[in-house]
Amino acid sequence: MKSPLVVFDLDGTLLDTHADLVASLNHTIDALHLAPVSYDDLTHLVGNGAQVMIERACKLRDYTLAPEELPALLQRFITHYSETMPGLTEPYPGLLAAMDALKGQGYKLAVCTNKMESLARTLLERLNLTHYFEAITGGDTFPVRKPNAEHLIGTVERAGGDLSRTVMIGDSVNDILVARNAGVPSIAVPFGYSDVSVESLGPSRIISHYDELTPALVQGLLAA
Repeated sequence: MKSPLVVFDLDGTLLDTHADLVASLNHTIDALHLAPVSYDDLTHLVGNGAQVMIERACKLRDYTLAPEELPALLQRFITHYSETMPGLTEPYPGLLAAMDALKGQGYKLAVCTNKMESLARTLLERLNLTHYFEAITGGDTFPVRKPNAEHLIGTVERAGGDLSRTVMIGDSVNDILVARNAGVPSIAVPFGYSDVSVESLGPSRIISHYDELTPALVQGLLAA
């Protein structure tokens, strides 16, 4: 029997990236002379990758973005974010201890994010976290992305896991939906960037701190 697998979203779930996302996004839209966005805006902007974040920020500032403007803006974001990471980004409290406990019990871990894979990998490498994960997939790894089930299914396959022994952890609708679409249990965290309450998303469980993420909790969800 394959080891159980815990799959994490990245932004707002594994890592508190908000300060650096806001900084890079504001650097990007400054090229259009738009007013900066704030952390309060972030929940409406993140979750579908940098391109969508830029598009949403422009819409928020009532700027009509021409399609031909987007490639340069996306590159501006990627360059700034890549050059400044990890910046102020850090793991959420209790995360490292929880992952150590899971791995100590033979669990495998993976990352499934809509962030570009190259950015996700670079960020995790600079935080010295890559060794925790059997697989790291991004929004451009496959032809589809969360909430499409195939993104999670592909991540599980790359991690050498079994879908029937997998749990997904995330902070937003895309994470809970991809779990539901793939037929796996989900754990929601309320400290991320969701623009609605995680209770309204209908996850299998909600944890308010990573102290609650134990092998017993995961095993209970897999046995339910």
